[in-house]
Amino acid sequence: MTTPAAPASPMPRLTMIIGGLLVAVGIIGYIATSFASMTALIPSVVGVLLLISGAIAKKNVKLGVHIALVIAVLGALGMIMPLMNLGALVAGEADNPGAVISALITVIALVVYIILGVRSFIAARRWKAAH
Repeated sequence: MTTPAAPASPMPRLTMIIGGLLVAVGIIGYIATSFASMTALIPSVVGVLLLISGAIAKKNVKLGVHIALVIAVLGALGMIMPLMNLGALVAGEADNPGAVISALITVIALVVYIILGVRSFIAARRWKAAH
């Protein structure tokens, strides 16, 4: 008796979507700062790395998504400094509100991605154990 094929993972596609979103966030942030702040492109760098990981995941899901999750964790941790000004942003006193907003969008996207990635690995492990 043959075991059924594992269901296709949505993670390679999601990795590409999140990567594209972050590239856009970085470019928009860079334009919003009148091309003055190269650090506004940090989300784009993370996004490009996720796009590369997504391409790897299309060939080897486990490897590509593991790489993407490491990048996502490091990217989210890298946004801690800009998020320190979140209170100032809410109070309307942030020195660079665009950077804080960009960091917030980046962290939200990456945390959601991390949660969905971990859940997909748990589901894959359960499927494998059941078959």
